[in-house]
Amino acid sequence: MHPSLRVLSSRVHQPLIKFLGKRLYPNSKLACLVIVVKCLDIASSAPSTPHAHPAAPAELKSRFAEFVKKFEASGPTASTTLASKSVLGEFWDAPERLWKQDIEEAEIDAILSGGASLH
Repeated sequence: MHPSLRVLSSRVHQPLIKFLGKRLYPNSKLACLVIVVKCLDIASSAPSTPHAHPAAPAELKSRFAEFVKKFEASGPTASTTLASKSVLGEFWDAPERLWKQDIEEAEIDAILSGGASLH
């Protein structure tokens, strides 16, 4: 009845994507070992000292060491200063000026109307 379907169904679907290497399943011991070795290899190939990008201009490459010295001498980074501050667990631990203020009825109407009541 549909001859084109018969012709198309006889051809096996060939995916366009090609996979490299043998398939490894995570539950096999060999696959876990290969994954661990690859992770260790990646970690060991990471640079231990900062360096300029290989495609950077020669002027920037020559002054990169000077930049690193200035950066290290500038003191602690912002992430360490934020981590050293304590985080408040509850709102009442914060100063009173930061507590939730009373909302007026007009403000509630403006919020509920999406700002349309302001005009």
